[in-house]
Amino acid sequence: MFLNNWFLFSISCFDFSPETDTFANILNFRTRPEQVPGIFLNNAPPHFCIESLTPAIMEISEIQQNNRHGALPQWETNVAAIPNRYRRFGLRDYILTLDPRHNCQEISYLFSCYEFPWDVTRSLEFALFRVFGVAKGTPLLVQTGEFVQRTQKRYDDTVLILSEILEHGYDSPRGQAALVRMNKQHGRYAIPNDEYVYTLSTFILEPSRWVDRYGWRKVTEVEKQAAFYFWTELGRRMGIRDMPDSFEAFDAFNRAFEKEHFRYSPDNEVIAVATRNLMLSWVLPRPLWRIGAPFVHALIDDPLLAAVGMKPAPGWLQALVRGAVRLRGRLTGLLPPRRRPRLLTRLPNRSYPGGYSIGQLGANP
Repeated sequence: MFLNNWFLFSISCFDFSPETDTFANILNFRTRPEQVPGIFLNNAPPHFCIESLTPAIMEISEIQQNNRHGALPQWETNVAAIPNRYRRFGLRDYILTLDPRHNCQEISYLFSCYEFPWDVTRSLEFALFRVFGVAKGTPLLVQTGEFVQRTQKRYDDTVLILSEILEHGYDSPRGQAALVRMNKQHGRYAIPNDEYVYTLSTFILEPSRWVDRYGWRKVTEVEKQAAFYFWTELGRRMGIRDMPDSFEAFDAFNRAFEKEHFRYSPDNEVIAVATRNLMLSWVLPRPLWRIGAPFVHALIDDPLLAAVGMKPAPGWLQALVRGAVRLRGRLTGLLPPRRRPRLLTRLPNRSYPGGYSIGQLGANP
């Protein structure tokens, strides 16, 4: 998710030492900096120039304000000037002129909010689902109770924190605040590094896999590389170590990790059923969930279904559901391009009907 009225300091350097806890106090999150490695751009020294964080330093009022009252993402200025903006392949052609490394944030924004907003949302929902097939990680998820007792809020918090970063950029005030909030949530638990890397791999790979399978056009190489650079930079700011060094290497890691760690456990099933039922609750009354479940299963591969204790859908139903999603993609390609971005941080939200501030997102201690 990712502006205006940025907070300007009259000094050129600032002491962000662990003892003073200054930056976390500015954000009003009370998180010690050494617990939030992302703020220090991968272990930068505790005393460094303020320019390296601009525009990360922000007014407290902007971070505490309701999400509906902030400025539009910075990338919108560029969108308005794109040649052939309203031709079907105008945005794709513009993306092809950008550098996937240096422009990864803008490319990821255009890909997710203009070109494939519905597809990216669905793909990341199933990316989250894939994490539930890793038996060694689900006991913690069950223990926290967030995915079982507060499934909708946990889903919304995850989507909104990531959307703040994706929509506004990880150097923006809101993006930096969301990163601090996310690191604070993760810092409460001892999560193995390889599980972080695997989760990151699903965010890099699943949107491209989904769009290539169901989207109105194929993903370009520039877009794939931009996804790699965007998410690995976010991972670096989270303090994730030993990340694969290319999109292709992430793909190989992802497949090997799933082959080794996908296996059934009761905790997998508890979390997966709760999440699947959440998805069904968005479109069906509870008595019809049993009927709707095979339609969700039809979009999930057999190894993951086995790992979470769910039955595969019949072959005819898989063909029907997947064909319908492909048809939707083809019909989308016949429509004019989007004129406005689909911003998840601005849409009505079940957990926060009145809007939210970033400090509200995530579980409270």
